[in-house]
Amino acid sequence: MSTVEQSIDVEVPVRTAYDQWTQFESFPKFMEDVERIDQVDDTTTHWVVNVAGNEREWDADITEQEPDQRVAWQARGETKHAGVVTFHRIDEGRTRVMVQMDVEPNDWAEKLGDAVGAYDRIVRRDLENFKGFIEQRGVETGAWRGEVDQDPTS
Repeated sequence: MSTVEQSIDVEVPVRTAYDQWTQFESFPKFMEDVERIDQVDDTTTHWVVNVAGNEREWDADITEQEPDQRVAWQARGETKHAGVVTFHRIDEGRTRVMVQMDVEPNDWAEKLGDAVGAYDRIVRRDLENFKGFIEQRGVETGAWRGEVDQDPTS
């Protein structure tokens, strides 16, 4: 299992950054390998990703969500990853977005990619794209302000 930790500062208030991050169906606009995300219900998303011609699909559960603070998830099925995105107010108009993710590569291609730091580069690229996306817009495309409490048994 590999751990990815990346952060980026964005020139928008924490609420704007957080609200945009809750719009999972907009992720393909800044995550290059994500073809589609369907919001199945408040806590379930379905992902379709294509990396170097290798298409994968999986469901992910939102395991914790606290407005303006954090969104945590756990993938289901063959895809083994879990993580959290946290939002830190730097000042009135700036936010640090931090991603911490544990990934377990499935096959030889993913293991090779992991060995050469591909996960770190992908997350860094996607955060830079998020920064450009939200700063150019200046406002979020929508928001989900609900909360998901962490399961105390997990």
